[in-house]
Amino acid sequence: MTNQQPNNPLHGVTLETIVVTLQQKFGWNTLGEHIKINCFRSDPSVKSSLKFLRKTPWARAQVEQLYIDTIVHGEDLLSDSVQDPDPWANFQGK
Repeated sequence: MTNQQPNNPLHGVTLETIVVTLQQKFGWNTLGEHIKINCFRSDPSVKSSLKFLRKTPWARAQVEQLYIDTIVHGEDLLSDSVQDPDPWANFQGK
């Protein structure tokens, strides 16, 4: 019965596990920069994030996709925002 959903990378993974794993890997600031939702930007906590994400399907989909891309597939999607210490490095004044 363990192969009921072999193509679903989120099978058996709770939303809480997803949020905690992403927070530990990237931190609240980076999550708030990548997924622009207030539960990651203003006084973030796991509890408030879970409450919001359970009520907001579009935000939950973004968080789940970030988890799949970075944790499951191992892509380094946020490396530019984490490693770039100068926020003005790519600024082009007009």
